[in-house]
Amino acid sequence: MRVVGAVLAAVLGASLVGCSSTGGKRAEERAKSAQAGRPAVNTPRWTFAMITHAGDGDTFWDIVQKGAKEAAAKDNINFVYAHDDQAQQQAQYVQNAIDQKVDGIIVSLAKPEALKDVIAKAVKAGIPVVTVNSGSAQSAEYGALTHIGQDEQIAGEAVGAELGKRGRKKAVCVLHEQGNVGHEQRCAGAKKAFGGSGGIMENLYVEGTNMPSVQAAIQAKLQADPSVDSIVTLGAPFAPTAIKAKDAAGSKAEVDTFDLNESVARDLKSGALGFAVDQQPYLQGYQAVDLLWLNRYNADVLGGGRPVLTGPQIVTGAEAAKLEEYIKRGTR
Repeated sequence: MRVVGAVLAAVLGASLVGCSSTGGKRAEERAKSAQAGRPAVNTPRWTFAMITHAGDGDTFWDIVQKGAKEAAAKDNINFVYAHDDQAQQQAQYVQNAIDQKVDGIIVSLAKPEALKDVIAKAVKAGIPVVTVNSGSAQSAEYGALTHIGQDEQIAGEAVGAELGKRGRKKAVCVLHEQGNVGHEQRCAGAKKAFGGSGGIMENLYVEGTNMPSVQAAIQAKLQADPSVDSIVTLGAPFAPTAIKAKDAAGSKAEVDTFDLNESVARDLKSGALGFAVDQQPYLQGYQAVDLLWLNRYNADVLGGGRPVLTGPQIVTGAEAAKLEEYIKRGTR
């Protein structure tokens, strides 16, 4: 089995000396400390492990990691990261974290059933677990403290409603990872809301690890059915490919996408993309680490048994221009 996990242990400076300042000044000083790699607290150096179903090289997960690392620097956390798109390997990484007696685990649940038992082991061992990004429906059931991310059904419904507002009639939802429950929920939510305005949505399954194949599949669909006037991709890296497919097919379909990156921002501003759905990945990583720290330090729990939502937010060309500074620095 291909192992693509990466392990990172942050090396931080001495604990921050106590300060009598308060309010905005203290917050500003803490932010500067985090950016400089110095902890803003003097709590014990706990170890938190983040294990996700995707990772290095994926623009979305790069942003999640950035948020997690910056929170870890602030909170004096030894941050360890691993990922694998194979659910069984992801579960093995969680087991490794349990065996190493980490102080907290952050995990995504793209394929929740494969991780159910190992998360139960972590909870039984007294290790607090926070789920992120996917698996909001299973998070509480599996014993996690909370889930941080967007509700994929709600996000999908936001897309369907936006397509209806734009007067679209027939859309294709491009699923690039079969078995990913979050992706299925996005398309199901979009189909439900879009149908409410009289729109038709069909699913198109593609092999997400092969971009030429993705382009060919979308192009073939557009050529076979000229009535399709919208293409929805489920990740920022797939949006440019859908644009290429549309152009090659001679279609006038609008391309829309989930998630942001620099390429998506440029295409939104130019009009090559209609809109994007932002779920604030930086916030998912940052809040996951921060909430685990708060739980270890003060027994705090957020959410009240429900997910802490970071999205969805519909972003058009005008909004993308306003967010450009943050997108370029890799935090949106």
